[in-house]
Amino acid sequence: MMHAARRAGVLAAATLVLGSLVACGASEEVTETAAATTDGGTTYPLTVENCGETVTFDSAPTRVVSLDQDSTEILLSLGLADRIVGTASWTDPVLDELADANASVPRLADNAPTYEVVVDTEPDLVTASFGRHFKQGGVAERARFAETSTASYLSPTDCDQGRSVNGGNKRTSPLTVDSLYQEITELAAIFDVNERGAEFVAELKERMAAATASTTTDGVSVAFWFADTTSPYIGGGFGAAHVLASAAGTTNVFADMPDDYPAVGWESVVDRDPTVLVLGDLTRARFPGDLAADKIAFLESDPVTSTMRAVRDKRYIFLHGAELNPSIRTVDGVEKIVAGLREMGLSS
Repeated sequence: MMHAARRAGVLAAATLVLGSLVACGASEEVTETAAATTDGGTTYPLTVENCGETVTFDSAPTRVVSLDQDSTEILLSLGLADRIVGTASWTDPVLDELADANASVPRLADNAPTYEVVVDTEPDLVTASFGRHFKQGGVAERARFAETSTASYLSPTDCDQGRSVNGGNKRTSPLTVDSLYQEITELAAIFDVNERGAEFVAELKERMAAATASTTTDGVSVAFWFADTTSPYIGGGFGAAHVLASAAGTTNVFADMPDDYPAVGWESVVDRDPTVLVLGDLTRARFPGDLAADKIAFLESDPVTSTMRAVRDKRYIFLHGAELNPSIRTVDGVEKIVAGLREMGLSS
């Protein structure tokens, strides 16, 4: 049995409590102390301080609904496919190595499902990568899930000072990849698969280190275009784009904008004239220009955007939507950017 309770006041970034041991905050790296608890497994009841909420688990969840692709792929990577009774909000095909496990997972909706559809699955836990699902006008507020004894969990990558960024708040400091590692560690503890969680974090850290080792760039600037041709959603300086740009040793030309993906005018993109354009290749077909091919067609035919040096020189790097969001695919995104820059002769 699980229950969720409101915490009085605003908490700082999510903190995992394992008995008397407290793990890191959202902007900190997962500590050796927290990792050491994996040897003995999870002790229940387990209390998780999660983005302004206190959630207590009396046992490992058996029926989880994941409201986002990013959250689902973490659960699948932890070997929890048999616990997932629903998934939603997908931008891309599932990772190849997770396809077999995902085949048995019910897709509740390609985008956000309704509250009724979610509760019909009788979940004991609902997870989300983005807090927009947990606010009024989204799927349901976390308090509404708590009323039915359904626990909820929001990714620390969407939490800043105890508040959800995509739930309508602002980041006060740049996102780091450590928040992703924290999410994996916390979910592993909740489901009592701590060893797999530690192994998975180690795998991602190793890949990130390998991708960024001895990478040298000289004055390379980038802009990250997620979607929409009219008012493009461009990666700002505090979200996932910051993680990608800094890891690859480049400068995000919109680093001065704190929003994750603010809608901007094309004139501002042209004025900042990035060396390289990182283009989202989304299969969801939700906005005009979701596909990379459509983005290129627009960039090269529009009289304003076609003047950019990145367009003239066809300096494009393509990332899936999930690679442009904070997720386990962040590492894939860094690997692709580093490889793309080398192919263009912009790094060594």
